[in-house]
Amino acid sequence: MYKRFLLTVFLSCFLSVSMQAEFRIAQAGGWYESAFVEWTPYEYATGYTVVVKNLATEKSSTLDNQLIRSYGTYFRADALGLEPGNYQMGVFAEVSCEPESACAIAPIYTEALSVKAHDRSGFAHFGYPQGVGAYKNDGTLKDGAKVLYIHAGNAKTVEMDVVIDKNKKTRHRVGLQHIISAYEKGFAAQPLAIRLLGTIEAQHLDSMGSTEEGLQIKGKVGVPMDITVEGVGRDAVIRGFGILARQAESLELRNFAVMTALDDCISLDTKNSHAWVHHIDGFYSRPGSASDQKKGDGTIDVKGNSQYVTIAYNHFFDTGKSTMCGMKQDTSANYITYHHNWFDHSDSRHPRIRRMSVHIYNNYYDGIAKYGVGMTNGGSAFVEGNYFRNCPRPMLISMQGTDTKNGTDEKESPTFSGENGGVIKAYNNIFEGSKTLVYYDADKAPVHFDAYLAKTREEQVPATVVAKLGGTIYDNFDTDAAHMPVITPDAPEDVPRIVTGEGGAGRMQHGDVTFTFTASDDASSELNNALANLILNYESSLQAIQGEGKVEPQSISLARQEPDLRFDGRTVYNPLAKPVRLYSLSGVCLGSTSATYFSVEYLPGGAYVLVTNEGTLKITKY
Repeated sequence: MYKRFLLTVFLSCFLSVSMQAEFRIAQAGGWYESAFVEWTPYEYATGYTVVVKNLATEKSSTLDNQLIRSYGTYFRADALGLEPGNYQMGVFAEVSCEPESACAIAPIYTEALSVKAHDRSGFAHFGYPQGVGAYKNDGTLKDGAKVLYIHAGNAKTVEMDVVIDKNKKTRHRVGLQHIISAYEKGFAAQPLAIRLLGTIEAQHLDSMGSTEEGLQIKGKVGVPMDITVEGVGRDAVIRGFGILARQAESLELRNFAVMTALDDCISLDTKNSHAWVHHIDGFYSRPGSASDQKKGDGTIDVKGNSQYVTIAYNHFFDTGKSTMCGMKQDTSANYITYHHNWFDHSDSRHPRIRRMSVHIYNNYYDGIAKYGVGMTNGGSAFVEGNYFRNCPRPMLISMQGTDTKNGTDEKESPTFSGENGGVIKAYNNIFEGSKTLVYYDADKAPVHFDAYLAKTREEQVPATVVAKLGGTIYDNFDTDAAHMPVITPDAPEDVPRIVTGEGGAGRMQHGDVTFTFTASDDASSELNNALANLILNYESSLQAIQGEGKVEPQSISLARQEPDLRFDGRTVYNPLAKPVRLYSLSGVCLGSTSATYFSVEYLPGGAYVLVTNEGTLKITKY
C-alpha cells in the first residue's frame, strides 16, 4: 500500500541509501502559482541548492531549505508564491570531497515551466482587492509576510514573536496552535503563510484550540488575519484532526488532505469573512454516534453567519455529509460560492443550504447516492453549468416537489429535511442518469417543484415562485451587480474533463492517494471499506527535509509491564489491542533500533511489530 521509512535523520544518513550514479532531472512541472522539480540523488552531495528563475524578467531566487525534501529514491523541491509566467528551475549539488574537483558536478536545469494563476472567481475575493490570505492576487506573498514550515517534528516547537497589543508589544510563542492563538487579539498585522510538509498527526500539535474539531484559527471581527495554510507539493496531510475557523477574515486553506478528522474536516464556524478553501482532498472523518455519521460528520461546513466564502476545486472522496451551508441561526444572505468541486461518489449535502444566497456552478456530481443541492430555510441558490452524473435527485427543496414525492408524502418528508423551503434557480446544467427533477410550471407544477428553470443567466425569478413551506421567494442576488461578481462559467459538458484533469480538483498532481470507484459505488451510501483501509494504512514516503536535521517527533516511552503495551528494544507487544501504531525508527543509520511512534490507529491484539536494523517494519502474530 504505502511504506513509511525513516522520516528524517541527518543529511549524511539519507544520502547513504538509494544512490544513483546519474544526477538528472526526473520530473518537473508548473502548477498554480508554484512549480516543482524532482531529481535523482548525487552520491557525493551533502546537500542541494535550488533556484527558480522567471524567464521573462531573468530574476532568480533561491528556495528555502525546507522546500527541499528527500523521498528515498528521489529529491523534490517546490517553488511557491510565483506570479503566472514561464520559469526554469536549477539544482546545484553541494559536495564534500578532497579534492573538491574530484566529485564536483555541473548543475542541472529544467525546461521552461508554465505557471498559471489560481482561479479567484467567487465571493471570497469580491470587493477584496488586497487578496485573501497571506498572498496578493498576483500570487506573491504580501509585504512583510512571515513563513512558517510545519512538519511532524516541529509543530510543538516552532517559534515566532507575535504582536499582542496596540503598543506593538510582542510575545514569544512556541507551538503552532499557540502562535495562531496569538492572532486572536487582532494586533498581529503580519501576514502569515503556514506551509505544511508531509503528514502531521493530532498528537504532533502543541495543543488544539478546539477539542471537538482540532486546530482553531480564531480572529477578531473586522480585523484581517491574512493567514494561508497550504500544503507543500502533493503529499501534505493533516490526520486525526480538522481545522475550525472563527471570526477569521482573509483566511485561505489550500493544497492539503484531511484524513480521519475528529468531526468536520474544515469548519468555517462563526462570523468568518473572505475565506477561500480550495484544492483540498477531503476523506472520511471519525465515525459519529448518529446512524448517518459512519463516514464522519461534515467535510467542509460554512455556518455561523460566515460570509463572502468560496469553496472551489476540492475533491470529496465518498464523503457522507459533504458541505453544509448555513444553520437555523444564520440571519442574512452572506453570499457563498461553490465551483469546480469534484463530489466523487459522495452521498448528500452538495451543499445543504439554510438561509444563504449561494452560487453553485461548474461542479462535477460524480455518482451521488442521495441528492445534490438541498435547499431550506428561505435560502436562494443559483445552480448553473454543473454536470450531474448518476445523481438521482439533483436538486431538492424541503417539503415540496421531489422531497415529498410531489406532495404524496408530505408528513414524512423522507428525503432530507422537514424545515421550511427556499428557492433554487437552475440554468444550463447537464444531467446524466438522474431520476427525478421537477421544474416550476405555473400550470402543471406551481407548488411542488424542485427548481425554477431560467431561459437565460440574466433572467430574474418572478415573485410568484414561492417556497411551499415558509412562503419565501428568490432574492435574485445573481442579477444584482452590487452583490454578484462577474463570472464566465465553463461549458457544462467540459466540467468532468476540467475537474478531474491535471490542474483540476484536489491537491497538486491529484495528491499521493489513488483510488478508483466502481459503477456499483454510484448508488451506495455505505462506507467504502477499501477506501477506509487505504486511509487507515496511509503512510507518506517523505523521508527528510533539508536543513531541519532530525525532524521525527519525540519518542514516547512504552510501559514494560504486562499486559500493557511495551517495547523491549526490538519488539512492540500489544496484547490488549491498545490504540497505537508504530510509525518509524530513530537513529537507523547509527545502528540503533529504538522505536518512535506518532500516529493513533490500531495494532491488532496479540500482535507485535518486528523492528530491524534496516528500518523495515513487519507485523507478525505474537
